[in-house]
Amino acid sequence: MSTSVLTPTTDTTANSDDPKIDNTILVVDDDASVRTSMTEFFRVSGFPCFMASSADDALDVLKSQSIQIVITDIMMPGMDGLELTDVIKKYFDIDVIVMTGFGGDYSYELVIGKGASDFAIKPVRFAELLLRVNRVVRERKIRLERDRVMDRLRTMAITDELTQLFNSRHFYNQLNLEIERSNRYHHPLSLLMMDIDFFKDYNDRHGHIQGDKTLARIGYLIKICLRAMDSAYRYGGEEFIAILPNTSSEEAGFVANRIRSTVEKEEFVIAPDQIVHVTLSIGVTDYLPGEEIADLVYRADKAMYQSKENGRNLVSHIPANVPV
Repeated sequence: MSTSVLTPTTDTTANSDDPKIDNTILVVDDDASVRTSMTEFFRVSGFPCFMASSADDALDVLKSQSIQIVITDIMMPGMDGLELTDVIKKYFDIDVIVMTGFGGDYSYELVIGKGASDFAIKPVRFAELLLRVNRVVRERKIRLERDRVMDRLRTMAITDELTQLFNSRHFYNQLNLEIERSNRYHHPLSLLMMDIDFFKDYNDRHGHIQGDKTLARIGYLIKICLRAMDSAYRYGGEEFIAILPNTSSEEAGFVANRIRSTVEKEEFVIAPDQIVHVTLSIGVTDYLPGEEIADLVYRADKAMYQSKENGRNLVSHIPANVPV
């Protein structure tokens, strides 16, 4: 394989805030004069630029460099430009502009249908190609910003703003999924229901602002005590719940005690000369195959209230096979 790659450079007078700096181009053409002159043109226009003489060489560049726009000829030995476009759109988040000297053989609809962002007929004037690239850059920026906003909205929809844990609506969606996995693979599944002891008194004594700070901190402590496969949720008020996939009730008890002990040891600074401690009452149960979600959650809640009734700052178990 004979790779022909140009290290990307830009005009040293270019503005560092110029969006072109964040949009590196890869020119792919088996004609050395075309790819060299085109690469030099985009370099002078302010775009970082690589070049490759074949689709295989182009893929090597894409694997090792951050490329945002590929400009490729269709007719090349080996893998052609349309096949290259297929691969790029399957494995990379990259815009593709396709060029060809055989306009009658390839329709705009065919090329765009492959996922290309634009289609140009050779010989193409570089000034025209620059306009097309600038349009792709603008559309890419709008698309990325839209995706960021949508990701943010999706995150907000499932996140409790105060604690940054998942919210109760997402809890039920996720529990449904974990129950399906448990039934499919015959893996155990456990729940922890947690409640802050005497939290109403805590709020009355120290104020709701301090109470909110404490809720946020406890949410964090719960999260760091869980394993990567576990997930924690603010269930409501001062109640939290955690889903522990592939975990027996006994194993869940160890996790629960780790959370209880961590929260108990935490010092909450109310004032420079006032440090207080809070505790959790925790209930543990496991999933009984075939049961309703409401029954599983109720049993975890019942176990948590057993901890309350037996003195608080405790972990109580109600196994799946014990009626409540």
